[in-house]
Amino acid sequence: MLTIHAADELRIGWDADPLTDGAVAVDGNRVAAVGPLTEVAERFPGARVRRWPGVLGPGLVHEGPLPDAPSPRERVHAVLKGGAVAVLEEYATSPDLRSAAERNEVVVLTRTRTPAIVEGERADLAVFDEGGQCLATVCAGRLIHRRR
Repeated sequence: MLTIHAADELRIGWDADPLTDGAVAVDGNRVAAVGPLTEVAERFPGARVRRWPGVLGPGLVHEGPLPDAPSPRERVHAVLKGGAVAVLEEYATSPDLRSAAERNEVVVLTRTRTPAIVEGERADLAVFDEGGQCLATVCAGRLIHRRR
């Protein structure tokens, strides 16, 4: 089922100018469309719409050691709760940690990259409130974390 994630502001990249009332249509694990909510909703009239307060943008890359937690799964989940959908290989060294990342579709990167929302690419999104708290993380099209 196609889902439209919409927010007060949309940023295609975190350094890009914001688009007011922007939206991202997600079909499976891919971005189907990006733009103003009215245009995206018109293009996909039967889609489920998730409206988020705050700023919707690309999922982040966690660039340091993963947070301490009792299990590898909980360490990966802590990263997702912060809006990250990728970790650096140098910090995901144990087989258990890599397996937990893989099960949650968190990408393990050899080097950092600049996150961006691109039509046809993997749907990795994050929503942040005005105080910088992560409200939601969408990893490979799936809503993995929601704080409300």
